[in-house]
Amino acid sequence: MPNLFLASSSPRRAQLLEAMGFDFSVLPSSASSVDETPFMDETPGAHVARLARAKAERALSWPMCPPQAVVLSGDTVVTHAGRILGKPRDATDACRMLVDLSGTTHHVLTAIAVADRAHCAVQTVRTTVELMPLSAETIADYVASGEPLDKAGAYALQGLAAQFVVRIEGSWGAVVGLPQHEAAAMLGEFGLLPRWRTEQISIERSR
Repeated sequence: MPNLFLASSSPRRAQLLEAMGFDFSVLPSSASSVDETPFMDETPGAHVARLARAKAERALSWPMCPPQAVVLSGDTVVTHAGRILGKPRDATDACRMLVDLSGTTHHVLTAIAVADRAHCAVQTVRTTVELMPLSAETIADYVASGEPLDKAGAYALQGLAAQFVVRIEGSWGAVVGLPQHEAAAMLGEFGLLPRWRTEQISIERSR
């Protein structure tokens, strides 16, 4: 079975992949670092798909990545009013994003790429999220907690911001950073199964 490598510095992606039961190693962030600036007139869907693919391909070219490696990478953005909201630059930018998203229904796009030396597959998942109206004081206090500063759209669905969410339609995992249903199917196409599947197969073969 090929070796799985996660080309992401996101602890959320690592936690979700571990919860699925996969064995994997995490590559250093430098192994998959790419310029995340959107192209002119690039749609949000094209943007996240391009970055997920670019991160996977860059990770495969990293000198310490073994020949038999399968790499999983991803990228997440929030979109609202035709704009791409990535991670905030600083606390001021986080406040601006949250003011824009307060009381709105918006979309979270997560693209994941699975690649080996011969092939790269990419899939994008869109999830709809509705946030309650947020007061200026609530936004300031939330930003002061530090939680929004490394999150796309400046909020963490799995953290304190869960209490701001009125409705979610689609994949919870995709909002956090890894759509687990889609990831499992894609990894399976590359010959990778979670531990609980491989253990069961071994038991059945030994009978």
